[in-house]
Amino acid sequence: MKRDDVRNIAIIAHVDHGKTTVVDSMLKFSGQFDVKNDEVQDMVLDSNPLERERGITILSKCTSVNYNGNTINIVDTPGHADFGSEVEKVLKMVDGAILMVDAAEGPMPQTRFVLRKALALGLKPIVIINKMDKPHINPSGVVDDVFDLFMKLGATDEQLDFPILYASGRDGWASKTMEEKGADIKPVFDVIFERVPPPYADDTKPLQMQITMLDYNNFLGHVGIGRILNGSVRKGQPVALVNGREGAAPPKISKAVRIDKFAGLGKQEVEEARAGDIVSIAGLEGVEVGDTVCGIYDIAPLPPLSIDEPTVSMDFLVNDSPFAGREGKFLTSRHLKSRLEKEAQINVGLKVETIDGEGRFKVSGRGELHLTILIETMRREGFELAVSSPEVIYKTKNGKLCEPMEYLTLDIDSSHQGTVFELVGSRAAKLENMAAEGDRMRLEYIIPSRALIGFKNEFLTNTRGEGIMHHSFYDYMPKTNLSDLRTNGVFIAKERGRTTAYALDNLQISGRLFVGPGLEVYEGMIIGQNSRDKDLVVNPCKQKKLTNMRSKSADDAAILTPPQIMNLEQAVEYIAPDELAEVTPESIRLRKKILNHLTRKRLNKNEEGEE
Repeated sequence: MKRDDVRNIAIIAHVDHGKTTVVDSMLKFSGQFDVKNDEVQDMVLDSNPLERERGITILSKCTSVNYNGNTINIVDTPGHADFGSEVEKVLKMVDGAILMVDAAEGPMPQTRFVLRKALALGLKPIVIINKMDKPHINPSGVVDDVFDLFMKLGATDEQLDFPILYASGRDGWASKTMEEKGADIKPVFDVIFERVPPPYADDTKPLQMQITMLDYNNFLGHVGIGRILNGSVRKGQPVALVNGREGAAPPKISKAVRIDKFAGLGKQEVEEARAGDIVSIAGLEGVEVGDTVCGIYDIAPLPPLSIDEPTVSMDFLVNDSPFAGREGKFLTSRHLKSRLEKEAQINVGLKVETIDGEGRFKVSGRGELHLTILIETMRREGFELAVSSPEVIYKTKNGKLCEPMEYLTLDIDSSHQGTVFELVGSRAAKLENMAAEGDRMRLEYIIPSRALIGFKNEFLTNTRGEGIMHHSFYDYMPKTNLSDLRTNGVFIAKERGRTTAYALDNLQISGRLFVGPGLEVYEGMIIGQNSRDKDLVVNPCKQKKLTNMRSKSADDAAILTPPQIMNLEQAVEYIAPDELAEVTPESIRLRKKILNHLTRKRLNKNEEGEE
């Protein structure tokens, strides 16, 4: 059986290639909201504050548009490979995908990543060459590059026969030819109904619906979102929750308290939903991503979701600094454990383990961005915590120790070629491809994931902020020899107090400061970077001594260089294995794991003696 009145599609693309803006245009064209005096908000699906600040999609979103009496369920997916688990689980509940590619940039690392996932599931993508309104576009060249990418990823003959549209999501038009500008976004709707197959659905079979996303309602409890594969479900119906993975818990009996279909930017409550529909069901207590919702007398779990393993881990610890509890609301190990367990239920690409010691957890994810987004979210919720430097997760393959590798793409001005070659070469990168495009160059490398820790800041500095970099997971390969990436030591505060301009003026001669005058610090806190390779314990709170003598320069005011203020990502990338980043709702501080200088010194001597 087929539901000819329904189409289920996902929008996939590299980050910033226009997925969300095209969905905006589709919503506007279908009349889901009115455009009056520029009151309509752009990127309406990116409702998370972090998504708006960074201009990226972090969480998959469902929406629905009505076209000629038919329903198109659309899922907007993230472009960053760090949120690849969101892409993987969403592609399981759709029958087609729209691949967005920038008309100037062409296929990028995450384009490869999301397309590989779609092709592996047998989807036949529709290609939209977007941003046709940009200057210096090359749509014919981009189409050739897209076809080559399909070939490299092993697309079938049917998948290679993909339709192509040319569009400007920002201006709200699409066209079947690259030479003409379309009148509206209607061609996208037409090609969806021409090329995306209707969902196969059998209402007569027992209920089967796999949960791919979770939500929570303060009044109705846990909410599971997914596509009904077979059967139907009515409001108030008892249902069973069962997971198809080996060794899973026995079925849990629950109740479909409320059923909602997606309608434009919101939801519409319905009494019943049937096979082919993408719905949210409220009241499913204890539901987890990957669970199958079944009838209580016909329990038949679907195969578990297959999600790529994490590649990077960090330690999350209870904040034990002298300033703990000043700025946050949630401070204890109980708060931290509860929050991380809740996140792990929703974020299937995340793993949380309890490690030795009170209030210590190892959190593993798909990349630095994946984990720092979680930390930033927690600090905005009022959490205080300390986090360690990121560490890659090694695997043993064929008796060899292997590490995760990334496919790195750099777009630089040709004048920076030498410095970038030197920078990347020191990080054990292997050049895969190099192409000149006017005054700019595109460099493609395979590089160890650990070599990218702290790379972005150095790359932007060396290219004067003009370089563009993207990377995505490539594969596990034999571990490479890589020297320490941080070659400088740090200034460590000797005691607790308030910094003075006099002390900082003397220190800035020997390095770079992270703090300004008048700031309260504590023993073991990192207040700057030494120009040499050794850590140095200093007193940034030293006062100028008063004497009865005067000299010509005695009363000269100290002229301080503005301190380097790090954001969360920069702080996490900077810290060494023996250091922590203290994260609170108001501050980000760097510190040594062991705050006391003598204890730290004694421990280092013991370690040197053991060696």
